[in-house]
Amino acid sequence: METYTVSRWQHILIFLSIVVGLFFFFQTVPGYAAKENPIGATGFTYSITFPENQVDKDLGYYKLKMAPGQHQQLAIALSNPSTEKVTIDVKLNGAKTNQNGVIEYGESTIKNDQSLKFDFTDLVKGPKSVELAPGETKNLELTVDMPETDYDGLIAGGIQLMRAGQNDATKNNGGSKIINQYAYVIGMVLQENETQVNPDLSLNSVKAGQNNYRNAIFVNFSNVMATYLDNMTIEVQITGKGKETVLYERKQTAMRMAPNSFIDFPVSMNGEQMAPGDYDADILVTSGEKQWAWKKAFKITAEDANKFNERDVGLIQEKGLDWKLILLLVLVFLMCVLLLFFILRFRRKKQQEKEVAIKNEHQQAKNQAAVNTSKKHRKPKN
Repeated sequence: METYTVSRWQHILIFLSIVVGLFFFFQTVPGYAAKENPIGATGFTYSITFPENQVDKDLGYYKLKMAPGQHQQLAIALSNPSTEKVTIDVKLNGAKTNQNGVIEYGESTIKNDQSLKFDFTDLVKGPKSVELAPGETKNLELTVDMPETDYDGLIAGGIQLMRAGQNDATKNNGGSKIINQYAYVIGMVLQENETQVNPDLSLNSVKAGQNNYRNAIFVNFSNVMATYLDNMTIEVQITGKGKETVLYERKQTAMRMAPNSFIDFPVSMNGEQMAPGDYDADILVTSGEKQWAWKKAFKITAEDANKFNERDVGLIQEKGLDWKLILLLVLVFLMCVLLLFFILRFRRKKQQEKEVAIKNEHQQAKNQAAVNTSKKHRKPKN
């Protein structure tokens, strides 16, 4: 059985220490704390000076109203209160939606949705890193270039600030390697007008896969509009094609989606083996009074089922020992027992034959001695 240890899959614990609030707030944008933050575990601090076109200076993150084609410079003050030089890595990221219905503004492996017209990383530019001498304060200079065309809706992303070299600060724990990483993420929302844009969803696919190395069905759909979708509930039921019996289901509430992003929503197969065949997925997504319902047929091939079943750690654990291997070992053991039995039997037979031979020799010697004695005491005839 394959064992998944920390040494193989390194746990990267990224704490998005957001000083300007947490990720949730009362509006449909990322929440971040006040404009200044404590040094914390990052080794540096930052503060934001909002420009005049900031929609609400009490939000704590950037929400800028800009004109088509407008160019603007922004500055985030970075301070190093320590006695050592600090290098801060800067990464600009578009807002994405993870499979739990949580919006990510930090670095992510999630791809852009096809409906995304203007990528945040194409509009906002900045240096890849900033170096601060001990006690130094320096501005991180960012530039924003809005699209030339009129654009209704929101463009969302985040600015991730992380002290460089954190991958080197590892801890060895019983042979395991743990990497602790800490970062600040500052949200940014761009808009050109106040036009109300309503969210809309489009189903992309339903297919088999694995979630944390366990068999699952993934329902993939997109928020194709440039606005947030809040208070989302997803309900999914999986049945055999044309059948009513529900094989797998999942319901989750209080989810959100970023503008022009997709979600890959997993439905667990509850530790069961994946069986090839034709299936139906009944999908219902609600947000307030809005509702989207789809019924999607999909197929699981024998090739995919075998592949995922072999990788499912739950099934591997249930399988336990390899019965073929056990049978082989039992046969080998029985052969060894039989071989040992015949060897011992052969040796015992030889020993018995040897004992009989020795006994016969002793008997012959005894008989011969008796004959000799008889001859010695026999009287000669006159």
